Formats: sequence, C-alpha cells, structure tokens
Amino acid sequence: MDKKKIGKNIGKAVDILMYVILFVQMIYVFTGNVVHEVLGVGFFVCLVAHLVIKRKYLLGLWRFRNKSAVRKTADIATILLTIVSAVMIFSSMGVSRTLFPWFRLMGYTDLHVYLATAVLALAVFHGGMKGYMMAKKKKRAAVFIALGCIASVAVGLALVPYLNRHFKIVSISRSEAVNGEKVEWKGSKPLVVYFTRMGNTDFEDNVDAVSGASLLLADGELTGSNKLLADMIENTIGCDVNAITLTGEKYPSSYGDTVSVAGRELRQKARPAIEPIDASGYDTVILIYPLWWGTVPMPVATFLESSDLGGKELYLIATQGSSGYGSSVDDIENMAKEANVHKVMSIYCDDIPNSRGAIAEWLKEANK
Repeated sequence: MDKKKIGKNIGKAVDILMYVILFVQMIYVFTGNVVHEVLGVGFFVCLVAHLVIKRKYLLGLWRFRNKSAVRKTADIATILLTIVSAVMIFSSMGVSRTLFPWFRLMGYTDLHVYLATAVLALAVFHGGMKGYMMAKKKKRAAVFIALGCIASVAVGLALVPYLNRHFKIVSISRSEAVNGEKVEWKGSKPLVVYFTRMGNTDFEDNVDAVSGASLLLADGELTGSNKLLADMIENTIGCDVNAITLTGEKYPSSYGDTVSVAGRELRQKARPAIEPIDASGYDTVILIYPLWWGTVPMPVATFLESSDLGGKELYLIATQGSSGYGSSVDDIENMAKEANVHKVMSIYCDDIPNSRGAIAEWLKEANK
C-alpha cells in the first residue's frame, strides 16, 4: 500500500472518529463531565490531525476563481467550520471545571452549546457536500443534507437540554458537601435567605432529581440545591437561615410546567404570597436564588419588596444552568432600592455540590 493511500485511509479514520466524538459529546449527560472534557481534548487533537492531513486542500480554499457554485458553497462551509471549531476551543476551556479550571475566557455555557451545535451542523453540511458532489441524484442528496443540518440543530438546541433536564441525576453525600472549614464572622451574624423548588412545589411521589439550579439527591433524599448552599454557609459561620416559602398555590411537579408558570408570573409581574421573613434584626442578608427567565423568581421579588432592607448589606448568590446573573442584579437593585447590593458569585448548577470551598473563601474575604 503506497503512502498516498495510507494517508487517505488515516484521514478517513480521523474524520469518522471526529463525528463519533461529536455525537458522544452531545449526550454528555450519560458520560459525565470528566469524560466530556477528555473527549473534547480528543476531538481537537483529531481536528489538528485533520487539518494537517488536508493542508494542501485548505490552502486552496480561498481561491474562488473558476470554481463552481457548489464548490464555492462547500469551501465557504469548510472555512466557517474551521473558524467556529477554533472559537469553540476557547469556549470549551472557558466552561471547563476539571482540565482547565484556571481559564475563564468565554466561560459561558449557553455560548458553548451554541458553538457546539454550529460545529455539528457545519460538520454534517461539510461531509454532506462531499457526498453531494459525487451523487448522481442531486436533489435527493440536497434533501438529506438539509435534513441532517436540521436534525443537528434540533439535537443541540432541543434534545441535549431535554436529556440534561430529565435524565441527569445528581446524587451526593450531604455531610461531605456541607461540612468543612469554619470562618469567624465579624460583627452580627447575617441572615441567609434562599429560594428553591423544594417546599414550593407539589412534587409527584415518583419524581427524580434532575440537573439545573433546583434539585439533587443528598443521601438519597430529594433536596433543593439552594438549600444545600444555605447549609454550607450555616456550617461555615453558624448563621440563621430562612427559606422563601409560598403560602398559596405551589408550582407544578413538571419542570417544563414550572417554566411556563414562572414565565407567566414574570410577564404579569406577579407577587405570590409567601410566609413572612423578619430581616429587621440583621445588618446583612445573603440571598440565594435561582435564575428563572434570566431574573429572580417572583416569590423572591415578593421577599425583596415586602422586607425592610434599607441600609442592609445584601449579598447575592445566583444559581443557574447557563451563566452569569442575567438581569437579576439590576432587578434586585430596583426592588430593594435602599439596600447595598453586592454580587458574590454566580454558580453553575453542576458546581453546586462542590462549592463549599469557594463559599468559605468568599466569607473570609467578606470579613477582612
């Protein structure tokens, strides 16, 4: 077998491996974060190998003169695929929590999902165009390419979030997650106020813990992620803790239905009734809340507007399944105009069980 044929076979093997890795990466809910990150490195190693093998072809991509419309389209897709893949390298490192925790450029989960979806769709189009140029029945080939691209987008933007919500079970040891280093709080102890779906949802008996900034299994018992964070702070400084609890109709068991109800409440600027929380005896309030529709849940808005927080230090811990604080900080500043609002941290849902150390470090800084 000559070198040219060997190189061609190696190129095919690398291409197939990249497609397989892309598919497996899309179902990371079943592989876990460590495998996901390792496979991500493997994908980019394969990508570099692919670029080296195809270097002569790549050098000719920019020469559009005398090329057919089909060839130009294929070349433009290849250029876009290369650029988006290169950008996704930084995005992958930015959202990494195991291999590259020190890298925080482009650390937005939503952006990473969009880039991964774009890479998958462009890769399908790129491979499909090769088949199109060799196909005898061009219309059929074009239909398959279109369907493949549509399916790729659907996988990235619909199937992956669905799998992540309904098939990912987070199970931890409560004592290992909560217990740790103690920190002496200077002055009067703060009040920790948190909101979570537990206690505010009529769950069905057979409900499972799912990912997101809402539920997990602690020692086999369903618990709220934000309650876990509140327990961490209580364990660290020995403060008082209060949950924001609805007194009226609770949220539905289904996550999707809760999303719909929360969206309706936000549009209507609803203020659901909650059990009163007396924050008058505290100088500092630490508020832990999930991002719902990019801001605070409306029961949290009820707490903020019904409590006298004037002159108090209000520290914010947001939990989310995407990134950042959304519009919640600005919204909270408008709802608690007299409070001194401070951003503490925005915690990605998967990181909640391992946040004890970060919380202890923040509490140390707050006490300097």
